Amino acid sequence: MEYLPVEVIGNILSRLCAARDVVIASTTCRKWREAAKNHLHSLSFNSTDWPVYRDLTTSRLEILITQTIFQTTGLQYLAIIMDDVDEFSAAPVIAWLMYTRETLRHLLYNVRTAPNVNILEKCGRQKLETLALAHNSITGVEPSYQKFPCLKSVTLSYVSISALDLSLLLSACPKIEALALVNPEIAMSDAQATMELSSPSLKSIYVEAISLDKFVLEADSLKSLQLKDCTLELFELIGKGTLKHLRIDDVSVIHLDIGESTENLEVVDVSNFTIMWPKFYHMISRSSRLRRLRLWSVVFDDEDEVVDLETIAVCFPQLSHLSLSYDLREGFLPYGLQGSSPLENVVVLELGWTVISDTFSHWVAGLLERCSNIKKLVIHGVVSEAKTHEECYILANFTTSIVKLMRKYMHVDVQFVYE
Repeated sequence: MEYLPVEVIGNILSRLCAARDVVIASTTCRKWREAAKNHLHSLSFNSTDWPVYRDLTTSRLEILITQTIFQTTGLQYLAIIMDDVDEFSAAPVIAWLMYTRETLRHLLYNVRTAPNVNILEKCGRQKLETLALAHNSITGVEPSYQKFPCLKSVTLSYVSISALDLSLLLSACPKIEALALVNPEIAMSDAQATMELSSPSLKSIYVEAISLDKFVLEADSLKSLQLKDCTLELFELIGKGTLKHLRIDDVSVIHLDIGESTENLEVVDVSNFTIMWPKFYHMISRSSRLRRLRLWSVVFDDEDEVVDLETIAVCFPQLSHLSLSYDLREGFLPYGLQGSSPLENVVVLELGWTVISDTFSHWVAGLLERCSNIKKLVIHGVVSEAKTHEECYILANFTTSIVKLMRKYMHVDVQFVYE
């Protein structure tokens, strides 16, 4: 150890990252203390790393963080994630940000401050590449002054911000590639009924627990769009056909428009969602490169609608992973399995039920016949704790039928996942 350069020791300490571990390791000898002071790049204060954090008073915790940060000289990564702290005083938070702003590239901060601190104003704007902010407010964004030339990733969780300031923030980040909005409190002006965001560089957006009338996103380079637990009247994506991944989970939206240029879609994952199949299919029908399609716990707007497997087989020839789970009604099979086009590239098939019935067994058999190159079958099911005699009988019959069926497919790996 004595022959290790201090720069290497600094990298070792940076790999530890957790403040408690860094402090303990730096007491090894004078050389390690020097490395911690001059060559430590990463430092994290996380209440999950050390339970003692939870036992400290807020003022004592502020002092501890201040002392530790001020013993370093070139931090590039700083994480302060204290789930059990109600709020920090503004003064020490400002001191931490001002002290590290010249070198900091990655900032993760999730504690309220009193009074509120304008994090965007205080943190170093020239080198910052990642910003993850939670339980704070952002106000008065000035893109002409607050430019973030290197910022590539922004995550805002439980953050209060106006639609205008969010739009201005994006415009102040010319290189932003990833944006995540988790349960934000978005203020809309009386004259503004639509939240409009625009970024030519944005490649990925994740939106969770948001409620808006209209949300319009203009992103010419967007590759990944994920909406979760959202309530929207309208969501519109304006782009240039770069979208590859579309994921929708537990979203209520009246009008969903991802544009006409969907040729590059590779993954479509939709769950807990009401589908108007003709409209939904039209939206993704040009996606000839689609490799993964998941329609899970979906409900059809028209009770006579079903997933058209023939259309899926014809329009998505590269499909390799197919996951389907929805209500199989009586009389469903003649429509749900119509056509004869094979799903010859499907190697993984996932099928699920919410209410087990004899129909499900026949559906599994029909799908397996069309997947000539299948390698893995995963069956998901919901089994209630208080099962009636009839439910036990149906489940037993289903198990028997699947065992018999799989004798024809000895090469297939079969898995059962029950909830």
